[in-house]
Amino acid sequence: MINIVLFGKPGAGKGTQAEFLKKKYNLVHLSTGDIFRFNIKNDTELGKLAKTYMDKGDLVPDAVTIQMLESEVDKNPDVAGFLFDGFPRTIAQAKALDLFLNGKKQEITATIALAADDNILVARLLERGKTSGRPDDQDEVKIRNRYDEYNLKTAPLMDFYKAQDKFHAVDGIGSIEEVTARLEAVINSL
Repeated sequence: MINIVLFGKPGAGKGTQAEFLKKKYNLVHLSTGDIFRFNIKNDTELGKLAKTYMDKGDLVPDAVTIQMLESEVDKNPDVAGFLFDGFPRTIAQAKALDLFLNGKKQEITATIALAADDNILVARLLERGKTSGRPDDQDEVKIRNRYDEYNLKTAPLMDFYKAQDKFHAVDGIGSIEEVTARLEAVINSL
């Protein structure tokens, strides 16, 4: 089984690349954003709980997010592996994910960060914002705020996974095909 954490700043191409990787390696793509939306839309118990926090403008606690993720993993017992997108975002979440996977006799195989210059990513998001309808993709100040949040909370994951010899950085700039080839080279070397 192969379990990959794909991370990078907003606009780095995680969603685009996840589509290719899940097909090529027969992985289940677990996007926390998609999982939240599904649970809320379908009025599940976890969705109702998450919504109580979101309605107040609070972040959904790690424990709720992890329960949703565990539920998705449990729904797919016979897959080749998982592609985690948007989770973990903090070291506490990474430790909780390790604990959960260890209980299933699994582990994170590798983490792959799509690296790119902030100015290039800002331009990408502003362009995406013209068609996405997402207000957070249409305001450079909000975009840079998201990067500050990423640097503060998510970037320390690099050291966490480097200490386990599971961290790989991939240049996220270039054509979709070029970036995909770089990702495949890392995965094929595992």
